[in-house]
Amino acid sequence: MQDSFGETLFIDTENGLAELCEKLRGQAVLALDTEFLREKTYYAQLCLLQVAAEGVIACVDPLAVDLAPLLDIIYDTSVVKVMHSARQDMEIFYDLRGDVPRPLFDSQIAATLMGFGEQVGYANLVQQMLGVTLDKGATRTDWSQRPLDAEQISYAADDVRYLFMIYHQQNEMLEKKGRLEWLQDDFDDMSDLSTYAPAPDKLWMRVRGSQKLSSPQLAVLRGLAVWREDRAQASNRPRRWMLKDEVMVDIARRSPVNLENLAKIRGLEERLLSRHGEVLLQVIVAAKATDPESWPTRSQSRRLDTGQEAVVDLLMAVLRMRGNEHDVSPALLASRKQLETLVLGDEDSPVLHGWRAGLAGQDLQAVLAGEKVLRVVDGKLSIVKT
Repeated sequence: MQDSFGETLFIDTENGLAELCEKLRGQAVLALDTEFLREKTYYAQLCLLQVAAEGVIACVDPLAVDLAPLLDIIYDTSVVKVMHSARQDMEIFYDLRGDVPRPLFDSQIAATLMGFGEQVGYANLVQQMLGVTLDKGATRTDWSQRPLDAEQISYAADDVRYLFMIYHQQNEMLEKKGRLEWLQDDFDDMSDLSTYAPAPDKLWMRVRGSQKLSSPQLAVLRGLAVWREDRAQASNRPRRWMLKDEVMVDIARRSPVNLENLAKIRGLEERLLSRHGEVLLQVIVAAKATDPESWPTRSQSRRLDTGQEAVVDLLMAVLRMRGNEHDVSPALLASRKQLETLVLGDEDSPVLHGWRAGLAGQDLQAVLAGEKVLRVVDGKLSIVKT
């Protein structure tokens, strides 16, 4: 597989970055990837930024240069930004500028509309679309270590070298099929800032093990979650290092009123107790003092009976059939959970809107209404009107 990028540039000087930016200005498409570490930090530590465009491919060292000039180009809304499985990369860009690059093209999402299945990996997609087997020898690299050797730089560059090629193939193929516009809603969702900056009063929803807490206990958990988030951000340490989920849930459940009772919480480290015990007690008191009308509640999920579960199975068959017919991953059309809510009367499911409605949503509604049924015709499943 030939490319037109030439030699991979490694940029670790301001002059080198200025020259790169000159080459990138006016480009219509940028393929982007990042290498980062975050095992010991709240914010991901960006260690390398890879970029490919027409005639140029580069690995930029953010530990050595100020990325601001390059970010100005990346955030240019006239330039398409191509990434694969963009969620984590977009989060890094959000942390850098409080915003994300737009417009976005995610090759993993695009692949689901081309029959490659759900969440296809980059190496797998490169192999299937370009016939290239990537060398994954540097997968476990500590990207914060310097100097980077030639193998590491080559590995990193490949992540955008072939991504740039894949984009052009996907763009052409999807345009021929009339599916390019189908992706826009999904790309817009990936660019929604709330994805990367959750509202403080919603943080408790991410805490594992809180399902059985009462409303007053959830109010305490909400306060603890906000406190933990603030501490994690301020110290740039992982949330779990501040207060583990199970410990936080136990504190919310017991809601201790003094340090003696707080110290009985299993898993609460003595150092944290001595440093922040009084503050945690204040958080508990403050949470209990809030208006009960504002306390969080978990909506009681309605359980499907056996008959409704069978209907969901039927809708799943419709989904798979339509997905196979159109070379679209059924998971991109709707999840089983969404079909369950559809059976329970949800009329705002994503599968009932936009391109998904035409591909499968209308059939799902017709089957639920008894207007269409599934039959086996010549050994194949088909949907027919009643």
